[in-house]
Amino acid sequence: MLQMLFGLALVIGLLLLGAYLLRRLNGGRAFGNTGPLRIVGGLILSPRERIVLIEVGETWLVVGIVPGQIKTLHTLPKGELPASKDTENRFGLWLKHAVERKNDSI
Repeated sequence: MLQMLFGLALVIGLLLLGAYLLRRLNGGRAFGNTGPLRIVGGLILSPRERIVLIEVGETWLVVGIVPGQIKTLHTLPKGELPASKDTENRFGLWLKHAVERKNDSI
């Protein structure tokens, strides 16, 4: 039993050490969108190609990313993304109806 507890403490200690080292190597900054840049959205075209919408201040940049190259495709003023009528959370509505039907039958 003591051997198992020692192994668990060792694994937890290694995880904490790894988190500490990652924080030190990252300059104390948190991971994610910290700073003047923010990724608004993106579209994966293939395993190696994607299009990303990046917010820089009051400007949005549409950027194409391929292996070995990043290219600005379009620049536009910051705005709101329109809600697509095709993606009105159809799965969420279907799931809600399925759960309601299941609850009614019980």
